[in-house]
Amino acid sequence: MTAQFTPAGTLTAEDLGTIHLIGVGGVGMSGLARLFLTRGIPVSGSELREWPSLAGLRALGGTIHMSHEAANLDGVDTVVYSSAIPQDHLEMAEARKRGLRVLHRSEALAAAMTGRRTVAVAGTHGKTTTTSMVTMVLQQAGADPSFVIGGEISEVGSGAHHGTGEHFVVEADESDRSFLIYRPYVSVITNVEADHLNTYGDLANLEATFAEFARLTDPDGYIITCADDPGGRRLAETLRAEGRRVHTYGEAADADLRLTEVASSAQGVRYLAAIDGRSLGEFRLPVPGRHMGLNSASAVLTTYLLGLPLEAAEAALAAFPGVRRRFERKGVADDVLVYDEYAYHPTSMTLALQTLREVAGDGRLIVVFQPYRLYRTRDLQAEIAAALAIADELVLLEVFGPGELRQPGEGSAALIEAVSLPAERKVFVDSWEAAPVEVARRARPGDVVVTMGAPPISLMGDQLLDALLARADAAADPAGTVPPGGSSGGSAAIGGTVPDAPPGAGTSAAGGAVAPDGAAPAAG
Repeated sequence: MTAQFTPAGTLTAEDLGTIHLIGVGGVGMSGLARLFLTRGIPVSGSELREWPSLAGLRALGGTIHMSHEAANLDGVDTVVYSSAIPQDHLEMAEARKRGLRVLHRSEALAAAMTGRRTVAVAGTHGKTTTTSMVTMVLQQAGADPSFVIGGEISEVGSGAHHGTGEHFVVEADESDRSFLIYRPYVSVITNVEADHLNTYGDLANLEATFAEFARLTDPDGYIITCADDPGGRRLAETLRAEGRRVHTYGEAADADLRLTEVASSAQGVRYLAAIDGRSLGEFRLPVPGRHMGLNSASAVLTTYLLGLPLEAAEAALAAFPGVRRRFERKGVADDVLVYDEYAYHPTSMTLALQTLREVAGDGRLIVVFQPYRLYRTRDLQAEIAAALAIADELVLLEVFGPGELRQPGEGSAALIEAVSLPAERKVFVDSWEAAPVEVARRARPGDVVVTMGAPPISLMGDQLLDALLARADAAADPAGTVPPGGSSGGSAAIGGTVPDAPPGAGTSAAGGAVAPDGAAPAAG
């Protein structure tokens, strides 16, 4: 697949001329548009829905077309698309008809990196958080890096920035092999686990591709992997056998940067770090989870290898606000705490749910989960089911799988049967509206509720809070109304819906709305 892509270093951002992004409202595409606009490059984009990011792009001088049509390409030199955009899309076809340059998002991003020292963060999970941490550390050190991240740093409020410094921090996506376009100075690989087997076929092929990515690292640069992750350890062994220097981090005794005395609580995580036996001191984060500490260690190691002051890492991590959709607190209603969490791979789900258990304390943990992609739900069903069994109560929606065709026996109806919770503590709801009703019926004061999984589920947090508030109002006033959403669903029928279905039209064959243009992360 990557043979059709242009490797980094061939083009610069300025070579692209006037740029048009199809589906400019998604997190990845809007971040790229913001980067180009702040660099002084003319940008337009097309969308079908007024996403929150569009107002900011207009304020920066971007032209936003609320339609998809051929006239949007007038005066355009380069058209950029994401993996969410089909090849027969009207504007894609028109761009080729006119002979315009057509680039995948990763190619356009690579052009923006030309001439910079790229820090590329890859891995099966933890990429967005780790990229955000590295970015904040470099900012704290005064390096003013450029960056493009797959999510928004809560404090910064943006997933992209054009900086004046020599470094460019980027989240590198392996789902479609497009990370092989990049030419990193520092490559960070958080972990390597089975995922995207629709692209790779098996774990061996996936691991071989991560090794190929690592080999693209500048010979004078640095390869960083996690010594605690079996896939990362195998990768390090492979590369070292080839004579390459690999720097590792983790709690493992042989890690180059070793973490000890790791402690996590609802207030955050702390650990001591040492490199090659020399103490680097204590590091703290205000967000809980041992996995968060492990992610932050890669940022500490990056800081050390780049020769930046470790005080910058200590200060940045101590103030790290988290990333939107990563352990994001949505609010409290009727003494029930609601979080949103992006995790959909079983390992990241397990880590997130274990951390939420710490937060819940004596309360129960209720998970509202929307699986992301049929192939992942099918291939990793046992592992996903085991993660969901950590919950006290499970409300399961249909799989979000734009463009996928569900075969008999696939999807959430099969998944819920595999979750080892008593029947009364798990339910598959057949509609989006039924989920808040189920949560309001099940949640007790002191419980923690988390919406987890595919991108659309992030829209549900406010509805859960509303349903819980309505429940409280109804309890205070017995003559009041039923919580929003009507009667509870709970049916095993297939085909949940998403309110205000985004552009892309209607529902997919997998059930659930089609992803917004460019909004579904490539990592799906």
